[in-house]
Amino acid sequence: MGIPEKIKAIQDEMARTQINKATEHHIGLLKAKIAKLKREQEEVAAKKSAAKSDGFDVRRAGDATVVFIGLPSVGKSTLLNKLTGARSAVGAFQFTTLTVVPGMMEYRGARIQVLDLPGIIKGASTGRGLGKRILSVARSADLVLLILDVFQPYHEGVLVGELGNIGIRLNQLPPNITIERAGSGGIAVAQQVKLTKITEKHVRDLLHLYGISSARVVTREDVTSEQLADHIAGNVSYSKSLTVLNKIDLVDDRFLTEAKGRLSSEVVQVSANSETNIGALKERIYEKLEFIRIYMRPKGGQTDYEEPLIARRGDTVEDVCNKLHRRMRADFRYAMVWGESVKFGGQRVGLGHRLLDEDVLTIIKKRGA
Repeated sequence: MGIPEKIKAIQDEMARTQINKATEHHIGLLKAKIAKLKREQEEVAAKKSAAKSDGFDVRRAGDATVVFIGLPSVGKSTLLNKLTGARSAVGAFQFTTLTVVPGMMEYRGARIQVLDLPGIIKGASTGRGLGKRILSVARSADLVLLILDVFQPYHEGVLVGELGNIGIRLNQLPPNITIERAGSGGIAVAQQVKLTKITEKHVRDLLHLYGISSARVVTREDVTSEQLADHIAGNVSYSKSLTVLNKIDLVDDRFLTEAKGRLSSEVVQVSANSETNIGALKERIYEKLEFIRIYMRPKGGQTDYEEPLIARRGDTVEDVCNKLHRRMRADFRYAMVWGESVKFGGQRVGLGHRLLDEDVLTIIKKRGA
């Protein structure tokens, strides 16, 4: 029996099983088995298509990368052109974009790479319409924009589902769990936070399903069966996303309110054709990427307030060194910082110091460096 047949058999068993408190454990294990089989299927398909390359491999550039995911003819190419000035082909018919079209959006000192991907169709995660290759580009993106036609807001669920099927979780954080494998001793579960969504037996059964017979599990949050299975598999990515409702110039306020009411995530409403709210979308993209501006001051010189170095919230002095030059980390002696992240101006800090927005930074190199 092949993988598709095994998946179908489990799905049929789930359909025959009445869902109640007594069957929750069994249903959870069946879901985990399906997820495991789908990942195995994905790995086989990835090996078969590893040699193919038709414009879907794009070198990362700029301070962050944003991708457009949407069905055909929702206005992705027009939106890319308005955001970046790129010249992506635009047409009032499906599948205009056949490869990844990159553009660069410059906003508040940041250079943001925006990738216009071909439109996907339902079933993309199983390979329909080059879907797997399109969706896989989203794995390495810093932000996923779900582009919807105002007349088809229900497609949001299709996009989230297709991304989820290949292991991309939107607007979720990795579960706070630690699994330390051991050579013997069975499975010990330490609950720092009490588990209410799954039982310890369920945890052990899931680990056994993935071939883990001895391990120490520490749970620091109340996790679901799906979250635990994702963590064990280890091939799931977690991405920020923003839903963009396009073509709002074609409807009235009442229609727009009803369309927005069907959406489950944060939404920015725009019209790419009439350039409505394009500025608001740029601002929200910038905010979602959590950029901070660092003003560099050379030793004994003046601060450059014209062109800040763009970093990300939580970045340290070491992260900035790595951005500036590959040898900067090795030549580093200490840094001086002025701004909200220090107690007084010109404070000496080390590589681990976390910077805040609009900090001024001077890096002092080792003597002779």
